[in-house]
Parts: sequence; C-alpha cells; structure tokens
Amino acid sequence: MSRVRIGLVPLAILLAACTSAGSTPGGSLSSPSSAPTSPAATSAGPRDTTLSSSWPTYHGDSARSGFLHGAAVRPPLQPAWERSLDGAVYAQPIVVGPFVIAATENNSVYALRADTGDVVWRRHLAPPVPRSELPCGNIDPLGITGTPSYDVRTGDIFVVTETSGGRHDLRAIDARSGRLRWTRNLDVVDRDRSAQQQRSALLVSHGNVYVAFGGLFGDCGNYIGYVTRIATNGKGAVEHYAVPSGGRAGIWAPPGPIDDGTGDLLVAVGNGSGTGGEFDGSDSVLRLSADLKRESFFAPSTWAADNASDLDLGSSSPVLVGDHIVIAGKRGSVYLLPHGLGGIGGQIATLDGCSAYGGAATTGTAVILPCSDGIRRLDVSGDHMSWGWQVAGVTGSPLVIDGTVYAMSADNGDLVVIDLRSGRVRSRMHVGSVTRFATPVPTEGGLVIGTTRGVTALRER
Repeated sequence: MSRVRIGLVPLAILLAACTSAGSTPGGSLSSPSSAPTSPAATSAGPRDTTLSSSWPTYHGDSARSGFLHGAAVRPPLQPAWERSLDGAVYAQPIVVGPFVIAATENNSVYALRADTGDVVWRRHLAPPVPRSELPCGNIDPLGITGTPSYDVRTGDIFVVTETSGGRHDLRAIDARSGRLRWTRNLDVVDRDRSAQQQRSALLVSHGNVYVAFGGLFGDCGNYIGYVTRIATNGKGAVEHYAVPSGGRAGIWAPPGPIDDGTGDLLVAVGNGSGTGGEFDGSDSVLRLSADLKRESFFAPSTWAADNASDLDLGSSSPVLVGDHIVIAGKRGSVYLLPHGLGGIGGQIATLDGCSAYGGAATTGTAVILPCSDGIRRLDVSGDHMSWGWQVAGVTGSPLVIDGTVYAMSADNGDLVVIDLRSGRVRSRMHVGSVTRFATPVPTEGGLVIGTTRGVTALRER
C-alpha cells in the first residue's frame, strides 16, 4: 500500500453497482444474511468488483505514516454531516472508493457515502460482548475495536469481531455490497480467550492479513501478546507468533503491525511477566519475518523495571524515519533505533520528554508524537534527535496533510489544526465525544472522525 493522493471514483457510477435500489437518504439498505460463510464456498481470486482506495488502512499506508501529500484538504473547515451508528467507533474509519467504512463496538460495519454520510450498506456480524461478561476492561459493549483494512486485490474489507466466550473472528466483507465472504477464528493460543483483546489495526501485506492481540484494560487474566497471519482468500492455516513471556506482553497499540518496506513486520510489545533474570521478549520492538519468525528485537536496558511498573513500549507503534526507527512508550523516553533494532540497550540515541499513546505521524525527518501531555514534534538528523514545538492538551494520534497537522483533543472533543513548521494553532472546531485514540481521516476536500456516537465529517469552506 503506497502513499497516494486522494481521488475518489465518481459516485454515480459506483453507487449504482453497489447495492439494490430503493434506499433513502440516510437510510440503511437491506443486506444479505449475516450467517458466516466458509472459504471453500467463495471465490479465492481477485474479482472485477474491486474499488480503488485512498485510505485503506490505519494512517493511510502499511508503514502507518499518517501523512498525505497533495493538499487534498485545505483549512479552514466547517461541519459537513454527522451520522449516528449503532455503537461507538473506536476503530479509525477507512476510505474505500466513494465510501467511508466505519466499524462499531456493536460488531457492525457500515459503508457511508463520503459526500453525504448516507448509509449505503450495513452489516451486523454478531452480538458484542457486554462488559459484565469480561474479567476487566473499559469498553462496553466490546465488539470491533481494531481498525479494519481493505485489500484492493480481493475487494474485501477485513475486521475482527469479539463475541461471547472470548471468541475472536476475522471476517472478510465485500466492499461493494457488504456481503460476508468468509470467517476464520483467530483464537490460536492456549490462554484465557476472554482476557485477550484485539485492539490493534489490521494489516494487509503481501497477500496476507496480519492481526495482533493483547489484553483488556486492567491487565487481568491469563493472556499473551501474539500476531496471526492468514491468506487474504481465507484459506490455509492460521499461523502465529506468540511473545515468549510467561504472561501479558500484549501487542495492542492502535496502529498495529507495520510493514517496513522489505516485507518484514515491526510490532511493539507491552509489559510482560518477567521482572528480572533472562529477557522474556516483552517491553520491546520486534522485527518479524512475513511468516512470523522473530528476526531481531530491541528492548531498553530498563526492561525489567519497566515491566514491574507498567512503563512499557507497547502503548505506541514504531515509525520509520529514513533508515532509522523511532519508538516511544509509557516511560517517557524516545528511542532512535537502527534497522536491525540492536537488542537490549541497542538504541542509537535516547531523548526524554514524551510518554506516547497511539499512533505517530511522519513526514521527511519530522515525527509528530501523541504524547500524554500534548502532541510534540520530534526532528531526526542523522543519529540525533531534537524536540521542536508542543501543543499542550492535544493528545490524539495526529494526521499530517502537507504543512498542516490535525489532531483531536479527547478531553473536549475538539479538532485542532496546527501549522507543521511553527506549531501555531490555526483553528479549533468541536466535533463531539471521541475516544482517547481517535484520529482524523482525509476524504476528498474534508475529514471524517469516528466518535462515540458514529462518524462526523468536515469539509472545506
């Protein structure tokens, strides 16, 4: 998935082929039965019904850069439309052809017209899990939390639902019609399934879907961080890599696994059960091969103390800056890593000043980090890092479009527009109640944002 300028396919042509007639503006179209289908009953190859995509995955591309070039959105912005859905939207919406695809905690997936917000189709996949049935957590009910990913080759949107009994199922949905094409279960480790949570964004890479797992808010129960791989046609075995810790070590950061451009994956791992002695693979950045073999890792020399104090690296995902990798976690330290990651204490440089939660955005040698006390610009020059500006109180995962930064203030539900070079706040606009990790998504001439009620869209004035 490359970084591409947004260009939506003409709406009239695509919408005519998407679903049956008889819809009303803002109304939900009837959809086929939601009974799961098996991979054997569906076509395995690419189809002629695929749609182009401008924002098919979390932060737009498989490197999770969160950057768009081409001035597709020009502030100032104004309200465009608001669509209430059947649950809170924790996952970042994605853009597929003329559609905004939004997934809810009620285990529903919607295709909304990007220009009007009208519902084109809705697919309710399964009942979500009430908080009362979980050992801990802070989402009620718990359904689809990880950001979906779209595969242009198959024309499918991939989501993971959570249902009663701690069941986590990967589902492939036809982007045009909302038809469920196949379902595969991803509970492949011998742990307490009800204590596992799928919060990270899904990644489509090299014909596979990668899905990462962690635990619930509160770190309760017997869970372990792991990553699964399955072919985009739904066939074959569900392969996985599990962190070799005695427990915990969740892979839960909202951006999910990233593709470093070589076919390898990078994932950030949270605090594990080890607090001394031999390194247990937790509190780390891992490089995994496409077939999920660990090739290298980084862990701070303070990994054991970080584990003991819940100061792990798993609260954000690594980002690529030239030949280097930048990662920041809960401790408040930012690490500049070599391509090979460097092992324990193997960072090139360390800079204190950001306890990061969510997904960073990168452009050139600048990184905009979602720090807990306000987003902050980091500049990388060779083997050195330095701080630029900071905007206090704005903690959401940022989006960069050319020279402008967009980020949410979760405390008051404001979208804040910031000059990339100077850090000057250019404008603020109230969007509504959002979750901690909400991040804006670009559409043609505007933005959409997932909220606790549904989706809100803004457009150029």
